[in-house]
Amino acid sequence: MASETYGKTYIVEHLDPELGLWSELEYICIGQDSQKAGSRFLLSSLPDEFRVPDRLAQLESFTPEKRSVEEMYPPPKAQSDTACEVKNQVCLLDPAAKQDLSPEDGKNFGVFLFGGILGDDPPRDRTSELRKKGYEGRRLGPVQMTTDTAVRVTRMVVQEGYTLDTVPYLDHPDIKFNKHESTQMPFRYVADSDGKPIMPEGMVELIGKDGDKTIDDMF
Repeated sequence: MASETYGKTYIVEHLDPELGLWSELEYICIGQDSQKAGSRFLLSSLPDEFRVPDRLAQLESFTPEKRSVEEMYPPPKAQSDTACEVKNQVCLLDPAAKQDLSPEDGKNFGVFLFGGILGDDPPRDRTSELRKKGYEGRRLGPVQMTTDTAVRVTRMVVQEGYTLDTVPYLDHPDIKFNKHESTQMPFRYVADSDGKPIMPEGMVELIGKDGDKTIDDMF
């Protein structure tokens, strides 16, 4: 499918040779949602040994990339003004940005970049690195989101016209596994029409199955 038929491009920098079950479910969810929305989803900076899950690889919206975002979309400091096209302008989702994401950004940016989701050991602040290269940043708010939620909120704002204060959020929800067991999630989610957190298919089962592990272990 030609790239120009897609609305926007969403890029997550992975930077890790392995893929934990948590991230796998998130990426599949992002890919499926992107396909429904007529958008593209890329994982960039993938190591040679990275293996794409079948459920993700079969999505037309998804592209695995060994190249870094700097190679695909040179930052402002590395490109001339004449080489810069509006449709390829990159917006870095950055908690330290001075400006909140708004529907107007959907007119000014074609690519939305989520950096530093997973990093090296010791971890690298990939968002900080990308910020220094000159990518323009936008905030999604003060509460930490899961990767799929961050992409979902961004898509709702730039493709559907929501403002950040009109997105139906659900912060730190309790996830119940049965009558006696539950856990509180340390993230912000988007609520569905029933007021429940929108989570990737299979995520609740994964959390319940690995109840003895910390969330960091599941990545």
